[in-house]
Amino acid sequence: MDIFQIFYNSKDTENSIKMSAYMKNKFSFLGIPKPERARLSKDFLKQHKKDMYIDWSFVFKCYNMPEREFHYLALDYLLLLKGKLISKDIDNIEKLIVTSSWWDSVDFLDAIVGDMCLKYPELKKSVILKWIYSDNIWLKRVAIDFQLKYKENTDIDILSKAILVNCNTDEFFVNKAIGWSLREYSKTNKEWVRSFLQNNKLSKLSVKEASKYI
Repeated sequence: MDIFQIFYNSKDTENSIKMSAYMKNKFSFLGIPKPERARLSKDFLKQHKKDMYIDWSFVFKCYNMPEREFHYLALDYLLLLKGKLISKDIDNIEKLIVTSSWWDSVDFLDAIVGDMCLKYPELKKSVILKWIYSDNIWLKRVAIDFQLKYKENTDIDILSKAILVNCNTDEFFVNKAIGWSLREYSKTNKEWVRSFLQNNKLSKLSVKEASKYI
């Protein structure tokens, strides 16, 4: 029995309504909670743990399914094999970021982009700079937040540019991302973040998030 049928066999209609409502009814759900989804996919993921390359046809097959659990399965699969990601895979990651986009999937991919940019620093210039100026709010969000776990390795030039290019907006998810990026970096360099806030006009939401630890 394949993983798709395993998921379908575990559909919970009552729970699917609740899960969809929680996500603003933007997606259909099978109604499988995360712990149960992890249990159902455990054997499948274990079988693929030692794969030598990423099966992008499988990833996009998951993303072409209407139910959100399959998108999560694709993301779990990517996380499992993130060590196999190569520089050119960023094009496929970009496709995922702009497909069925919402905070849950995009923030997961955000962390993967962060790992890729540490491994392939050239992506910061070839891709991240492009995303900073994108019309897509989710690409902007990733460009702002991909360094969340970088600490002292944070590229403050990229961070500053990503924020200043995108701070004049009423878009919640962009302003939230700005606040998060500054809040996380403040754990490493409070003085820089404090100075940045004093010298630049950001949204109230961004300032509130950024000021949490300073």
